[in-house]
Amino acid sequence: MTKTPIYKIIFYNQGQIYEIYARQIYQSDLYGFIEVEELVFGERSGVLVDPSEEKLKSEFEGVNRSYIPMHAIVRIDEVAKEGVGTITEATAGNNVSIFPTPAFNPKGSGE
Repeated sequence: MTKTPIYKIIFYNQGQIYEIYARQIYQSDLYGFIEVEELVFGERSGVLVDPSEEKLKSEFEGVNRSYIPMHAIVRIDEVAKEGVGTITEATAGNNVSIFPTPAFNPKGSGE
């Protein structure tokens, strides 16, 4: 039996960099979006709790499918096992920045 792959998705959202893990990822029927399903969070058996992962769990609680804009995605990797999902602040010295223009200009929007 083949093992289901796990993907690490890093994307930019409202001044923060998200790193999440999911079992399903594919191009959406919605133009310019990637669909992410079956989010994976690390199982914790110890007393130690990571606050950034807890924030991520609470933000995506009850989410079946998430649509992420393509221009917000920094990187997608297929990994051997899930890691710890995180939310970090995007700092000025970081090499990650949001794409400066929209993916397309709707007809009649001016220039």
